[in-house]
Amino acid sequence: MTLTVEPTGGDRPPTTALVKAPVRAVPKPVVGRDRFLDALRLFVMVLVVVQHWWLPVLTVQPEGELAATSVLSTPGGFALTWVSQVMPLIFFVGGAANLISWRSASARGEKASVWWAKRLRRLAWPVVPLAVVWILASHIAVLGGTPVQPVLIGAGAAGMVLWFLAAYVLVVVATPVLVAAQERFGWWVPAALLTGAALVDLSRYGFGVDAFGFLNVAFVWLAVHQLGFHYATGTIRRAHTGWMIAVGAAVAVVLVYAGPYSLNMTGVFAAETSNVAPPTLVLAALGAVQVGIAVLLRDRIAAWSDRPGPARMLDRVSPQLMTVYLWHMLPITIVAGVVVYGLGIDTPDPMTGLWLLWGVLGVAVLLPLLLPLAHWAVRFENPPKVLRGDPGPIRVLAAAALIGGGLLALTVAGLGFGLAPVLGLVAVVSGLLLTAAPRLRPERVDGSAGGSAEGSSWVHLLSSFVARIGGRSA
Repeated sequence: MTLTVEPTGGDRPPTTALVKAPVRAVPKPVVGRDRFLDALRLFVMVLVVVQHWWLPVLTVQPEGELAATSVLSTPGGFALTWVSQVMPLIFFVGGAANLISWRSASARGEKASVWWAKRLRRLAWPVVPLAVVWILASHIAVLGGTPVQPVLIGAGAAGMVLWFLAAYVLVVVATPVLVAAQERFGWWVPAALLTGAALVDLSRYGFGVDAFGFLNVAFVWLAVHQLGFHYATGTIRRAHTGWMIAVGAAVAVVLVYAGPYSLNMTGVFAAETSNVAPPTLVLAALGAVQVGIAVLLRDRIAAWSDRPGPARMLDRVSPQLMTVYLWHMLPITIVAGVVVYGLGIDTPDPMTGLWLLWGVLGVAVLLPLLLPLAHWAVRFENPPKVLRGDPGPIRVLAAAALIGGGLLALTVAGLGFGLAPVLGLVAVVSGLLLTAAPRLRPERVDGSAGGSAEGSSWVHLLSSFVARIGGRSA
């Protein structure tokens, strides 16, 4: 490159010479396995499991009922939620993973309907054994003499973790369209989504149209998901991270102190309106802060995660993280039920030394229970072979609606008693069956054409499920 250079000494005129211009570091798109993303997943899952044991405050009332409150209800407890609410990071990681997966599929010539079907199967199939085990265990526990009320609390808590999967169905379906939008409009896409989130909050809080708030399930989570696209394509620079942290933190603080928003970022045990159900602009701002910090620390995290020991650990545990997320409430419920309801030992007063000891000892007891459970349940990560092929766009979108609706029903109703959990499970299984390519019955001897074989698909799926329980592949 030819540059005009001013001499440093004397009054000589400028000279023209060939010099090497400084090269600006251009972020590289993510290629192949990125253990930085695996490390973020691990961090989030560890924090989720630990807080689900540590934050509930359980006491047995004189009349025998179990009272469940939270550390977050104590004075100043809301401050913990600004650290413990890390689900935006999962949508960020999911955005990066979905973009990489979709581009890889497109390069192979794979249609959107096939890609959607594969993602929906991986998302929904692990829920089936979870729901079956919880629903059966709840009934067996009550038939064995356990009071109904504490069982319902545990089954309800187990169902609540499924809200994430219900929302994630939406981002999976939106991925092909939003990848195309990102390629054309870049940063304008998350800007438009955040503008939509702000308008929804205005209608919710300014005009009292509460139902509009649930539109932010799309606007907020898709905006954070879109940041994952920008990470995967290398368009989040270090300069961006400073702005994301500063502006996100400023917006979040101003909104909670000057607006109608809750100080509680988790949406549970909040005295004010929830920031999660439905999500708000405050949660999007917090997500921007978290993503900014994560990307700012990426080089250090990647340097650690690429070392031989951590790399082997991440390669081993990463495939089991969703299994841990889905199943961790089972050992937590059993241990809490035995200790609190069975032995009569209430949760210690929050923010005390005894409470800290309770948390540490509880995690130490849970790990030997959770790890073998996850090792057994991971067999359900991969969907059975009966779920394969191209279902076509209409079937796969109908499948997404059934799976999303079924997961939402399980989230709201829990995994315990009544018709709602069963209907939710049936909806999820029906959606899974729709992700398979249509099957036709063989032609009869008399020459008449056979009809749809959807009924036999239920039999194949059930046999696959039973085979997986026994440890066989199907």
